[in-house]
Amino acid sequence: MQELEVYSMIGAEGFTRLVAAFYRQVPQDDLLGPMYTMRDLPGAEQRLRDFLIGRFGGPQTYIEQRGHPRLRARHSPFSIDETARDRWMRLMDNALEEAALPAAAGQVLRKFLDEMSSFMINRVER
Repeated sequence: MQELEVYSMIGAEGFTRLVAAFYRQVPQDDLLGPMYTMRDLPGAEQRLRDFLIGRFGGPQTYIEQRGHPRLRARHSPFSIDETARDRWMRLMDNALEEAALPAAAGQVLRKFLDEMSSFMINRVER
């Protein structure tokens, strides 16, 4: 399955389920929770959902509203080391399981999310 085919397979509803399942875990997480402004959690959820929808073949709402993703620059204020990256992926893996997306779509998304989360590392653990 090609990346741009994911949206046609799961639609906005599949991305909504995935991202909602991820963000339901964040407030209770001792490592990731403090990185998020709880009052803007709905905004963070919308931004991730819109980004993923556009990235995987859906409407380009994220780009229209926010421009180029500039993911590393937007995340530079946060200390993202390998431990934080691994925790983010654990929560996302949980979300992928809960969202129960078709296997082909889940594989494509997991590969992308795994690679992107590694790309976001901006601190070395000590």
